[in-house]
Amino acid sequence: MKRNERFEALAAGYLFPEVGRRRKAFQEAHPEAKIISLGIGNTTEPLTPHVEDALVAAARRLGTAAGYSGYGDEQGEAALREAIARVHYSGAVRPEEVFVSDGAKCDIGRLQILFGSCAAVVQDPAYPVYVDGSIIQGASLVYMPCTRENGFMPELSVIPAGSLVYFCSPNNPTGAVATRDQLARLVAEVRRKKSILVFDAAYSEYVSEPSLPRSVYEVDGAAECAIEVNSFSKPIGFTGVRLGWSVAPKALKYDDGRSVNADWNRIATTLFNGASNIAQAGGLASFDPEGRSEMRGLVGYYMENARLIRSALQALGVECIGGDNAPYIWARFPGRDSWEVFGEILEKCHVVTTPGSGFGPSGQSYIRFSAFGHRESVVEAAGRLARLGR
Repeated sequence: MKRNERFEALAAGYLFPEVGRRRKAFQEAHPEAKIISLGIGNTTEPLTPHVEDALVAAARRLGTAAGYSGYGDEQGEAALREAIARVHYSGAVRPEEVFVSDGAKCDIGRLQILFGSCAAVVQDPAYPVYVDGSIIQGASLVYMPCTRENGFMPELSVIPAGSLVYFCSPNNPTGAVATRDQLARLVAEVRRKKSILVFDAAYSEYVSEPSLPRSVYEVDGAAECAIEVNSFSKPIGFTGVRLGWSVAPKALKYDDGRSVNADWNRIATTLFNGASNIAQAGGLASFDPEGRSEMRGLVGYYMENARLIRSALQALGVECIGGDNAPYIWARFPGRDSWEVFGEILEKCHVVTTPGSGFGPSGQSYIRFSAFGHRESVVEAAGRLARLGR
């Protein structure tokens, strides 16, 4: 058997393993250094009590004859699909349009199977899975630069007709959030080009300004052109528990009029066997009033971390975006190589970050700081950043 030749087109190494390799090399050279990570977007705080109780209760039920269950619905438990539609979307989508999964990242990879070797349009900088997943499926790539000069909202005219457009807001890595007007223009252009939008809303719970949209379905016409993916990972700490969802509206059609929802349902029932029933019980609890309150508290905790990091950088005169409606701070170091700045911060501050160039060419001269961390570590890291000004 021959290897899938598309793997040859992938970058030599995934970004985060390379960050890990450099961290390990520095630690081995400086074993006395206490390294703090503000790099990878991995949550750090314990599961909230109400959600934990639901997970434990679900696991214990499986240990009884009366409570044991085997396979569930591949599309997700009915109660959870209904709660997502009712609570998160306020009824703007229907439960049968919601598909529960093992995470937004997994959905992004599986979605490409629906479309095969089409043109894939991605923001630059971009979450690496959009690019690598598209390459593995044989898609041709079109980049939309998101830069300081265009306010991190790309030029939409580059979108080819009949393409798959990936868009993330709040954005990873830049922390930028599309306004309602910007999102309306994106939807209008995707519809005009008879394309399909994959809207990544994994950080939607971090949007605090009421005027900013949390879902693409807040825009008229989006149900006819957009699939939305979302996640329990960052707002409620399910990075290891693994739970997410996607929405494929019934109104979304291929060029021949056939249903995208029906094909996505086929993939969910053929190539996937449903998310863990234990995880789904925890996800359902997060939509209870008590669960929502706990979620807001957890999000607020990480956003205070973001404020501390951003304030420390701004005190040094570093230009930043993000950190206000997103848990990432995109810090600009004009004219400098991102990996060089990464190395300097590691060397002087013993703080791990993520070099912006790892997310695409437009990320050069930027560093991404993650707000996910224990408060005491974030406070110490923010204090250490002052060493950059010496």
